[in-house]
Amino acid sequence: MNFTEIIRNAKEAADPGVIARAIPYGNFIGIDAHLDGDAVVCTIPGDEMIVGNPVLPAIHGGVIGAFLEHAALMLLMWELAPGQLPKTINVSIDYLRSGKLEKTFAQGKVTRQGRRVANVQADAWQADPDMPIAVAHGHFLIMD
Repeated sequence: MNFTEIIRNAKEAADPGVIARAIPYGNFIGIDAHLDGDAVVCTIPGDEMIVGNPVLPAIHGGVIGAFLEHAALMLLMWELAPGQLPKTINVSIDYLRSGKLEKTFAQGKVTRQGRRVANVQADAWQADPDMPIAVAHGHFLIMD
């Protein structure tokens, strides 16, 4: 089964987690996704495997960055037609506070979309969505 078929099946089942679990790195670190109304929300568990600073302990910054990029891509894959796949052009991450070793959420929002490029902002939070731990701004090429 190719990736376009995986996206199509996920949309038919109304389960974006099908897409999340089909991406090897995301699956490796435990990223999952679900719908909250019309919004795609990604989650990652607070697992010892993703610790970057064992003294605090805190989630590794690279994991947080990859998680935010993943959330942005998940949003685009969910909203675009199944044959249109987004490719990352660039992503910048603003780290706002330490990510504690607990369940973390992320959600993307398209800030501008043209025919070939989409701009997405993704926020990651833990206990309170109004207190993000990191924010990503990314540009993605939309491939036909």
